[in-house]
Amino acid sequence: MIPLIRNFKSLTLAIAGVLFLSGCATTGKAHAKSSSQEDNGTVTSVQHGKASWYSIRTNSGTRTASGQRLCNNAPTAAHKTLPMGTKVLVTNETNGKSEVVTIIDRGPYIRGRIIDLTIGCAERLGFRHRGVAPVKVEVLGHLDTR
Repeated sequence: MIPLIRNFKSLTLAIAGVLFLSGCATTGKAHAKSSSQEDNGTVTSVQHGKASWYSIRTNSGTRTASGQRLCNNAPTAAHKTLPMGTKVLVTNETNGKSEVVTIIDRGPYIRGRIIDLTIGCAERLGFRHRGVAPVKVEVLGHLDTR
């Protein structure tokens, strides 16, 4: 009887874990991009520098500066000065892969780095194992239609 209860608890925990992680799911895929325009609008500024990654484990918790929960696979990032909610196109200059991410946190606080991406973004952009990569960050703005 006890092994049956233990198996039931394990199954319940596994289902709860899957449900929790499904809330972090993203449909964003890294892709090669050669255009300076994105569906969200036009590029308003460009920065070049190094990107690093961070995760729930390295963030000392799950809350970000915006108050949102950090999700390892979400297309989100930390930037020192850009407003929260800003969309940016990050391109790995080594392999050309890029992804649109939303700024939800502050950082990085290491000289020479301009953006911290979630570990999932780093994986999709192809630099998770290396840890740091040269990137181009294009700030996306909406076209003014007035």
